Amino acid sequence: MDVIIGVDIGTSGTKAIAFTSEGNVTGNAYVSYNPLVGAPGYHELDPEVLFNAVMTCIEQVVKGVSAPIAGVSFSAAMHSLIAVDVNGEPLTNVITWADARSAGYAEALKQSPADKDIYRQTGTPVHPMSPLCKIMWLRDNQSHIFAVTHKFISIKEFVFYRFFNQYLVDHSVASATGLFDIYKKTWYAPALQAAGITSDKLSQPVSATYIVKGLAAKYAKQLGIDANTPFIIGASDGCLANLGSNATHPGDLSVTIGTSGAVRMIASEPAYDKQERIFNYILTDELYVSGGAINNGVVVLKWYTEHFLKKPFSSGGDLSWFVQQAAQAPAGADGLLFLPYILGERAPVWDASAKGVFVGVHSGHTQAHFMRAIIEGINYALCQVAASVQETVGAIQHIYASGGFINSPLWLQWLTDLFGREINLINSDDASSVGAAILGFQALGIMNASETTRIFHIQQQYNPNEALHARYQLYYKVYAGLYNKLKDDFQTLNSIRLSGL
Repeated sequence: MDVIIGVDIGTSGTKAIAFTSEGNVTGNAYVSYNPLVGAPGYHELDPEVLFNAVMTCIEQVVKGVSAPIAGVSFSAAMHSLIAVDVNGEPLTNVITWADARSAGYAEALKQSPADKDIYRQTGTPVHPMSPLCKIMWLRDNQSHIFAVTHKFISIKEFVFYRFFNQYLVDHSVASATGLFDIYKKTWYAPALQAAGITSDKLSQPVSATYIVKGLAAKYAKQLGIDANTPFIIGASDGCLANLGSNATHPGDLSVTIGTSGAVRMIASEPAYDKQERIFNYILTDELYVSGGAINNGVVVLKWYTEHFLKKPFSSGGDLSWFVQQAAQAPAGADGLLFLPYILGERAPVWDASAKGVFVGVHSGHTQAHFMRAIIEGINYALCQVAASVQETVGAIQHIYASGGFINSPLWLQWLTDLFGREINLINSDDASSVGAAILGFQALGIMNASETTRIFHIQQQYNPNEALHARYQLYYKVYAGLYNKLKDDFQTLNSIRLSGL
């Protein structure tokens, strides 16, 4: 029996699992962390905290593994940016996908002739989430840091540099930067020019199955593994969630809800969208993942609980409580809709200025109605992305769910009722870390792509209630038109707010 440790470096925490070639998780570890406190639009993490979380998770899992470890394979959140000096030491914190300080730069670029070209070639919609826009902001707002930066890297690159003294970036993470040509698999000169950098300021791009050996002795000793253990660079968390939830065939749709959310479909080539609603990221040399991420998943439940209900909220224990309370209200929340853009939004509108809105409030609404409307608003947002994916990539055949929300059967049922088709729950909510492990097995030649299906088992199938589906469709039609009616007002409100008047 072969064992690979799959590591997923996320925005809210890092997870590591011991995954066998038979498809079993035999050990796991998790370390959570919180964003640093900052001004509006600021969302950063401490790189040392994340690095230590990676070390702790691997070390804990290694201690529980009795079989030889075949390798360690990585998943990581996309769009993170760290500026480092010539010694590889961080000059900035980890600027995450949720940081919106470069919104003005994204908007200006989006209105320029370069927008469509950059989107087509890089697969990344122009948005403040992207390292492209973050670097533009750093160049003008923290020029003292920009001037002495040796490399602009992601959190996974930071970890690999510490481990192996090499600057490497997998094609998958690179393809989410807005700086990488997803067709030629090289850094894209026009995007580099827009950012004001040259390719030597970025890491060497390598395939997701790239293997590195020679772990620094001090880390090998601390982790308790052989220094020559293969480390597989892996891919991004979103792409690997498809692999880890068995959504790997044409028409397979992966729906993930965690802190944020996403809808993705695998294809053999990028799917260009003239409306620029979806992304196209690389998974492997042969596969692309097309879809869209939303900013506002379980983080909205946390926001509402802490600020309005005045209670603490953890995505583990309190998720079920929140959904149970929401279930006291009927499907459709008695005409209450929620546009869940409290952190701005990515797909399909790609508007950092978008705002959250409750629509249809009347005197009969209770706390439960607002809580249900929040969950349904997240579901509507994902449904809107799914419609964009289906229109651009192809018809949906099967839907697979992953992410923390699968621990709530009620939420899964409500999503099923909205989509109007069955949703399959695979045997793990750790889809990204499982995907990393599977990719590791493939990189080491232990398992080929055609063999992976045997390790997946459908834990449960959710089937839609047709009457509720019909009701949801009526509400969804109203929801789908809200953003276009309000987007100019969002811009105006944002301008007033930032003017200081």
